Amino acid sequence: MSVRDFIRLAEQAGRLAYVDSEVDRYLELAAVAADMDGQTVLFRRVKGYDVPVLVGVCSDRDLLARSLGVERLNLLAALARALANPTPPPVVAHAPCQEVVEPAVNLDAIPILTHIRGDGGPYITSGVAIIRDPDLGRNMSFHRLMQIGPDRFAARVVEGRGTATALAKTGGRLDVAICIGVSPAVLLAAAMSPPKGVDELGIANALIPTPVVRCKTVDLEVPADAEYVLEGRFTGEYAAEGPFIDLTETWDIVRQQPVVEIQCITHRRNPIYHALLPGRSEHKLLMGMPREPTIFAEVSKVAECVDVLITPGGTSWLHAVVQIRKRHEDDGRRAIEAAFRGHGSLKHVVVVDEDIDIHSPAQVEWAIATRFQAAHDLIVLPDEPGSSLDPSAHHAPGQKTRTSKMGLDATIPWRTHDGRLRTPEERAEFRRVEYPPFGLLKRGFSNPNSPNGARGQNLRE
Repeated sequence: MSVRDFIRLAEQAGRLAYVDSEVDRYLELAAVAADMDGQTVLFRRVKGYDVPVLVGVCSDRDLLARSLGVERLNLLAALARALANPTPPPVVAHAPCQEVVEPAVNLDAIPILTHIRGDGGPYITSGVAIIRDPDLGRNMSFHRLMQIGPDRFAARVVEGRGTATALAKTGGRLDVAICIGVSPAVLLAAAMSPPKGVDELGIANALIPTPVVRCKTVDLEVPADAEYVLEGRFTGEYAAEGPFIDLTETWDIVRQQPVVEIQCITHRRNPIYHALLPGRSEHKLLMGMPREPTIFAEVSKVAECVDVLITPGGTSWLHAVVQIRKRHEDDGRRAIEAAFRGHGSLKHVVVVDEDIDIHSPAQVEWAIATRFQAAHDLIVLPDEPGSSLDPSAHHAPGQKTRTSKMGLDATIPWRTHDGRLRTPEERAEFRRVEYPPFGLLKRGFSNPNSPNGARGQNLRE
């Protein structure tokens, strides 16, 4: 499914909004998109450009699931299967993404947004960067790209990740292809961070067929149906990158970051530019949700994992809730440790039993209130590697961010305070007591949700 297929899917589902008033890529378009956050929006008139701008491809779990041909409830399972079983994508000789080869590089011809006053410059935020590590092979990931000239970017490269590792091996000079306007499957795979050496394009191809084509000027393959492909290389130079509003909706700092020089631009005829609004719903869902299967895979190695949610309140990045079916008394503690292995930037995690709805913050809090004792169910890990996006963490130039992590085992405790193992019947007493169903309507009561005012009268009978 290309991004154009996704637009048709969103339109058929009644979830595509159009903006036909002219908007400016400098501050204005992002402000309008922020007001429409949570929707897929196509801006058809951008001042000074004949390129429409699409926002909100990944802002709706239900629409994402439909784009992959699965039900929403099966989305985590589908991602986990693809993560475990990547399949090499086929290479095609001709591709839509190379319908037009620009005779000269001019990034100013692309409607790259400046999102908010104070940004370091115009930013590409939805581009997936493809490189080749000399030892580990192809790698695909996201890097925000601040335009610093008609053919150059400063790229935010997180320390210790795939691109940083490859640059360290190649003296800072490395070919790269930046793809904009790719399918939801490619976006999700690029955000997944599988074990080193696993090909993210293989994960995308396992989710939905994703043919690739060789680039024109660099030895790399890219999704054949991308809207834009920017071919270039890391030059070995550095430039100031930032400030920038990132996932936490706070300003990220200015750093010296690697420079990318673009040497060739190819695109589809009448291309569509995908803009991802920093710190809003698409950014959060796209970054957070692909970490759910990696946590699920690690927790499943030590316990029976039922579900995982990266929670929106934790900026869709730093907090998770893990649901397990507890088989041993230490499963909660082991699940906490595994969850941190499954998502290296995770800061806080709560583990609950299978009777807790992890999508309900009230139910998760209820589990903490009724099943958790801080003296022995709390795990604190000081001075751990953490997320560079966490403003409260310790940041030092050129070094991995350090933070403290916390895990709460809010599963039913299997032992009493004096150390005795509880019986299954005693453990069952921790479950919520439900009232038996009354059968309100069958007994002649009016619909309790009815706004006609009869509710109170009937309930007093």
